[in-house]
Amino acid sequence: MNTNRITLVKGQVSSSPKIGGRVTINDLASHLCMSKSTVSRALNGYSDISESTRKRVERTAQKLGYRPLSHAQAIRTGRVRAIALVLQNDEPDKHNPFLQEFLAGACEAASDFGWTVTISTTKSDQDMDTVLTRLIEERKADGFILPRTKVTDPRVRLLRRLGVPYIMFGRTDHGQKKIEKDASWFDISGETAMQNAVVRLVSLGHQRIGYVGSDPEFNYSHLRREGFTQGLHATKLQPDPDLLREGARTRDEGTTETRVLLQLDQPPTAIVYATDMAALGAYKAITELGLTVGKDVSVIGYDGVPESQYVRPALTTYDVDTRMAGERLASLLVRQIRGEPADQLRELQEAQLVERDSDGPPALSSTELAEKIQKQ
Repeated sequence: MNTNRITLVKGQVSSSPKIGGRVTINDLASHLCMSKSTVSRALNGYSDISESTRKRVERTAQKLGYRPLSHAQAIRTGRVRAIALVLQNDEPDKHNPFLQEFLAGACEAASDFGWTVTISTTKSDQDMDTVLTRLIEERKADGFILPRTKVTDPRVRLLRRLGVPYIMFGRTDHGQKKIEKDASWFDISGETAMQNAVVRLVSLGHQRIGYVGSDPEFNYSHLRREGFTQGLHATKLQPDPDLLREGARTRDEGTTETRVLLQLDQPPTAIVYATDMAALGAYKAITELGLTVGKDVSVIGYDGVPESQYVRPALTTYDVDTRMAGERLASLLVRQIRGEPADQLRELQEAQLVERDSDGPPALSSTELAEKIQKQ
């Protein structure tokens, strides 16, 4: 296991009432004209302290440079003032371009509370339980951010059994209603983006639209596919099972699934992708068949990965603010650890459309497109 402690500490104002020594909680209480007990409870987020008092104490503590002794605080409160995120090294897209922004957002939000973020890695699904358990037993974290929720997620079962707070980056409502009922989560509505993508393409004149989904093990894959289907219903297009593909998380997989769709007797003139990585893979399949992205075949992705703006033509996509996601997940988790009910700490945001040049009105009908492909 590889475990790193990441702490972002805001700049301090050197206006301490105590020259040449560490500012203590007694100094802070005296400066605020409050009891030591009130200051302590405010700093530790007790529910009997008002929000205005808590913020006043935290602002003053930061201004005076007060920092609690972590080991003493852990003994007193049972908390180490740390949240954790465990990343899996065997993922096909483990070098996710969003990771740096996501971690920066989470660390900044945790720092605003005076907390730290612990980052760990695992080599496999089997190793995940071991790493989570070890972090809990070694008191490295008070709660966990769980990225990429699965339809059936063993991490959730483990943490629920151990009574450890967690927040999901995603949802688990496919066959997991009992777990969903009292869980905390933050998510981006990929289903809304997929529906809007279909509506956009129909408004451009497309009538035969394909879909390339992601790994059905993950909950987001089901939600995005449902959103695509809802888009077909909203535009009164008849669903065609031949136009629905699954299992593309990488460029190569996106290339493979796109080839399958374009070799149909009636190929789609536009394709919606559950992820940008699969959409970027589509470019290779389309050009290999002598076609032009954005003209012969329209392509829309989802995620807003940096590469999407550099391919030619640039990829139309639904952009996800991953830095904001990291900030919200860390903030909601700390609030849960401090005592707020988990089922009241849920947020659903929307991805933002970034219009580029990979989609447009169809240049050919589906029949004409098939004929052009056959001539290559």
